[in-house]
Amino acid sequence: MLKIRPVTLEDAPELVRIYAPYVEKTAITFEYDVPSIKEFEGRIEKILQRFPYLVAEEDGQVLAYAYASTYYDQSAYDWAVEVSVYVDQDYRGQGLGTRLYEALEIELEASGYLRFLACIALPNPASIALHEKRGYVKVAHFPKIGYKFDQWLDIVWMQKTIEGPMKPLM
Repeated sequence: MLKIRPVTLEDAPELVRIYAPYVEKTAITFEYDVPSIKEFEGRIEKILQRFPYLVAEEDGQVLAYAYASTYYDQSAYDWAVEVSVYVDQDYRGQGLGTRLYEALEIELEASGYLRFLACIALPNPASIALHEKRGYVKVAHFPKIGYKFDQWLDIVWMQKTIEGPMKPLM
């Protein structure tokens, strides 16, 4: 049975395992080198200071993870977050990203966040479809902004806007 729960530092090796193929074989992330487990633990700690970070697990195995992070570190952007999701290559296309985003967005909205942004390297039709299904719309396109695997790559930003009163963030 699939369980969505908050991340722990003990999950770092599994998150690195899930993330590594994205770094090594795709331009979905623009990182060139797979982070160490210790570095990933530091990333988890930093994110958890302010934002939710969730994993989807089944029978004790982490299959996917999603988190929010700072969009832009200035006070005027406090109600906006960047969201990310990564799914184990063997479990893509099974709705894990959708389930994680649903849980993540519920937590974010409950905490007062009103703008969710996703940065997507192109081409990535699966990610575009996931975000569109969740109500995100394309708000920006940056051509040839990142360089990986000997080619220039585009990114798009997609945004989901939550309508509601602004309130102090939790």
